Amino acid sequence: WFPSLKAIGTAEGEDTRKAAIRQVEKGLVLLEGAFGKCSKRKAFFGGDQIAYLDIAFGCFLCLLRVEEKVNGIKLLSEAKTPDLLKWAHRFCSNAVVKDVMPTIESLIESDEIIMGRMKGVASPASKL
Repeated sequence: WFPSLKAIGTAEGEDTRKAAIRQVEKGLVLLEGAFGKCSKRKAFFGGDQIAYLDIAFGCFLCLLRVEEKVNGIKLLSEAKTPDLLKWAHRFCSNAVVKDVMPTIESLIESDEIIMGRMKGVASPASKL
């Protein structure tokens, strides 16, 4: 699933990008089902409190949101992944998590620097 998520941002061409988006969406639909089974309809994968699987998937939430914002898409949605969408809000709002989650803007800036270096182009932020 992660290679498909990464491929959205690095895709060469619109067809490749759309194929990566479809793969990510398929994976999220599967994860939606897994969430229902693991959580037993409670707030988190681990039940009432954040547990290992919440942290494992939570690490990808920022990257998911970066791809959504940069590419103008919605990967977590009320239509396809309503329970994961609610979970993401609860997870990011939790007192244990909210102060350590990087902002989408800071991740986008970091991504631009990294991608610029990979392509051999200096970004404005890299001059700081």
